[in-house]
Amino acid sequence: MAHYFEEQPKAASRPASVDLVLPDLHLRLETDRGVFSPDRIDLGTRILLESVPKPPQEGNLLDLGCGYGPIALTMAARAPGASVWAVDVNRRSLELTRRNAEAAALTGVRPAHVDEVPEDVRFAAIWSNPAIRIGKQAMHEMLTRWLTRLTPDGVAYLVVQKHLGSDSLQRWLSEQGWQATRHTSRAAYRILKVTR
Repeated sequence: MAHYFEEQPKAASRPASVDLVLPDLHLRLETDRGVFSPDRIDLGTRILLESVPKPPQEGNLLDLGCGYGPIALTMAARAPGASVWAVDVNRRSLELTRRNAEAAALTGVRPAHVDEVPEDVRFAAIWSNPAIRIGKQAMHEMLTRWLTRLTPDGVAYLVVQKHLGSDSLQRWLSEQGWQATRHTSRAAYRILKVTR
């Protein structure tokens, strides 16, 4: 778990699967060791997917830190006309996302390493369960890098546990000039809505 944000996980492969069950979607997803939350859909991810409005129906959408793809696949299912960039540093995660999208026939999903997304791509929406455990400085750099790629009317939704710093992150985002508001709060998780 501690190394899910490494490019090449050191954990030996142990394939498994989990079910993503939402009111509008039911998917079985391949998982593996060395990726984020391989044994179940993370509660923060579930709360995000149950709480956010439908994504824009066209354009580019971003799942930042895609893991094995639950957020990206949900975006693609809810916005079949959009291109959903599933971005991660972890190569095992990207391969799982590719296979899961293929198995679900969600052709709009585009798994990509963080350094392989063309610089001119802008996003109408970003949904993310960001990798808080990479450390505050690295997370601030990551969020700055990707939030600046929102379209002028784009919206980001970030899920963060309260005890892992959701309120301080909201303050930091506001200090950086973003409009950061609490979209919802549930089970010690905050969903932050971020706009220009």
